[in-house]
Amino acid sequence: MTNLKVHAPAPADLEGGLASLRGDCARMAPHWAVPEHSHAQPVPPSHIHGVTVPVRSARLLDAMSDYGD
Repeated sequence: MTNLKVHAPAPADLEGGLASLRGDCARMAPHWAVPEHSHAQPVPPSHIHGVTVPVRSARLLDAMSDYGD
């Protein structure tokens, strides 16, 4: 039988503060690859099409408070 338990190397501190969050980010930073250079150019709105958002997602976002007010 296979043991399917997975253990994270450093469990997340769900009750921690900003220092805990910064520590989590610092541990993850080496795992993120950064491209050498980016060739991203602004896209005109006329070229953006075909994006659909499920109604439930749109309602959820609409009901969310902006900036925690």
